[in-house]
Amino acid sequence: MSKGTTVRMWRRSLVVLGFLVFFGFSALTLRLITLQLFQGEFLQKMASEQQLADTKISAMRGSIYDRNMKPLAQSATVWTVVLEPAYINSQEKREKICKGLSEILEIPVEKLQELSQKNSCYTVIKRKIDSETKNKIVEFKSKNKIASGVRLIEDFKRFYPYGKFAAPLIGFTGADSQGLAGIEAFYEKTLKGEPGRIVTAKNAIGTEMPFDYEQIIPSKPGQSLKLSIDETIQHFMEKNLEEGIINHKVKNRGAAIAMDVKTGEILGMAVKGDFDPNEPFKIADPAEEARIEALPEEEKAKEKAEALSKQWRNKAVSDTYYPGSVFKMVTASMGLEMDVVNEQSTFTCNGSIKPSEGAQSIRCHKRSGHGTQNFVEALCHSCNPAFIMLGQRIGVENFFNFYKSFGFHNKTDIDLPGESSDIFFNKDGKMSLTDLAVASMGQNFSITPIQMITAAATIANGGNLVQPHVVKEILDENGNIVKTIDPIIKRKVISEKTSRRVIDMLHRNATSGAAKNAYIPGYRIAGKTGTSEKIGLSTAGQKDYISSFCGFAPADDPKIAMLVFFDTPKGDYYYGSAVAAPVFAKAMQDILPYMGIEKIYTEEEREKLGNKTPNTIGKNISEAKNISINAGLKPVIIGNGENVISQIPSPSEQIVQGGTIVLYTDSESKSKTVKVPKLTGLSLFEVNKISHSANLNVKISGQNLTESNVVSATQSIPEGTEVPPGTTITVGFIHKDRIT
Repeated sequence: MSKGTTVRMWRRSLVVLGFLVFFGFSALTLRLITLQLFQGEFLQKMASEQQLADTKISAMRGSIYDRNMKPLAQSATVWTVVLEPAYINSQEKREKICKGLSEILEIPVEKLQELSQKNSCYTVIKRKIDSETKNKIVEFKSKNKIASGVRLIEDFKRFYPYGKFAAPLIGFTGADSQGLAGIEAFYEKTLKGEPGRIVTAKNAIGTEMPFDYEQIIPSKPGQSLKLSIDETIQHFMEKNLEEGIINHKVKNRGAAIAMDVKTGEILGMAVKGDFDPNEPFKIADPAEEARIEALPEEEKAKEKAEALSKQWRNKAVSDTYYPGSVFKMVTASMGLEMDVVNEQSTFTCNGSIKPSEGAQSIRCHKRSGHGTQNFVEALCHSCNPAFIMLGQRIGVENFFNFYKSFGFHNKTDIDLPGESSDIFFNKDGKMSLTDLAVASMGQNFSITPIQMITAAATIANGGNLVQPHVVKEILDENGNIVKTIDPIIKRKVISEKTSRRVIDMLHRNATSGAAKNAYIPGYRIAGKTGTSEKIGLSTAGQKDYISSFCGFAPADDPKIAMLVFFDTPKGDYYYGSAVAAPVFAKAMQDILPYMGIEKIYTEEEREKLGNKTPNTIGKNISEAKNISINAGLKPVIIGNGENVISQIPSPSEQIVQGGTIVLYTDSESKSKTVKVPKLTGLSLFEVNKISHSANLNVKISGQNLTESNVVSATQSIPEGTEVPPGTTITVGFIHKDRIT
């Protein structure tokens, strides 16, 4: 072989080798680039998963308080029990741990033995144990000198100290402390905090390594909420709402909302029947639970899910309803603001009206008609034809523009989940004259209760549409204010002059019109009743209704507005004037004094209310009798002593003129009782006569003391109850008028 051939072969070999080296390094470089730039994050994650065990530590959820910092929802410390198999290095230790934990936690020994043999330093065996159980485990470990193998890790459990109180409003949490309903769900990000971690290293065979290779990253507590809700006001509302549901046999729950008319703060939001958020997955109604339990197995799950969804649902924001005549306060505001009507304008009601040529007649609740009346009287009569005529003067376009301006066309955006939208005739506001006619009197369109109370607050506060809200402040873990929710005025809807005129009309309505069952002696109430038929729905062939009342107080300077409504009352009455108005009055009778709003009685009211009871304690019988008679009371002496040792009613209690004061003269006599008679379905005279005969006192509630056309509808102490003589029973009266 020639020397030239050899050189050429070497050159070719070098070229080939160069290409091989170049392509090899290029492929290697490309692979490294792919691994580093495109797959680096994924590979790092895989390596971490292979080398580290990551366990979440729960964060303490923020608390929920009322406006006075009373706790409504809190997180209590509980513990998670963890087995550490890597530290159980003998069969004797394994058996001792499994037997001891089985007895304390009521877990089968066999299951614990299986878990104790896993390749792990961290195996959860039970979550959320209480302090008592935790202490038993600590004592067991100490007694048996078990330093490792069992660990207790702090966790948290949500609890609600007031039980059912405001449950649909506050909501509840799930097994992992996540908000599932109400405020708990809406403010989940604020309340939940940031969970911590326990990061444990693993060895080459995948077993978690000892504590020296463990890092704990602590959790961060959630922020707390201070609500605008007042716990006391909420209790007053819930008590009276529940009583109304029972008295009027309400089939589909009831709701009430109280709002500060100037700020939009929700002072109370009550929905009954509700549930206990400590046991949210238990059906609260025993009758409903029994019904579902009696069903075939294949139907139970679906029926239970529906029942739970219903009891969790916040009826005040998630349900729509026909407002009925309550809406007439809005229609009146439209007419006065447009100057198409004034207080002296007259309307003639013949019992029905045709809204347009060829249309079907729409009747008034008073079939014979109201005759000729001025506008104030038309509102007090809740006259449908008069408001249909007013709607015609307002016109379709103006009516719809005001409807939107009052906030009905959009959600209120209250800080609660599940708010529904209104259902109007047409989203563009296109209505026939018949649609306009029924809309003018609050029929055939649906709104939410929160929309109605917001519109009422607009009328009460001088014409400003305010943003409703339930959270007042957000607090950090130390109670410092992180954020304050300031009042928001969205727009001006009506003038202050129009606002004042409507309030004056609604005040007259509460003293001598359809709303007189909401009258409270000494307070200036303004409001409107509502009764709306649930179109297309009926129970056992009978029509179903919504009974409502919306009003505010005091009328000369409104501070609080309240809407009360009952869905499907099936008792003796279904009119808003007879069902909802008395409940409004009883709740306000508790709320207004609590708010520090002073009573101002008329002379006529003072005369009927009587005076405060004198103090006869310590006086001899003769002197005590004279003091009582001079105070206009009927004294009843019980006992054989010479001096009065106690009395009922107590000194300084308000008592009607001619009421009974029982004077006890020895301790044995104080055990004597009388049976409460039936005090419902009677006139005021009959109630007074029967109660006096039984040596009992009555306190009159709900009716106008200046009128006589009333009948007793409720009594605070049930018939047949044994009570001490002289006990005061609150008797609720309603007017007989069937006004919507």
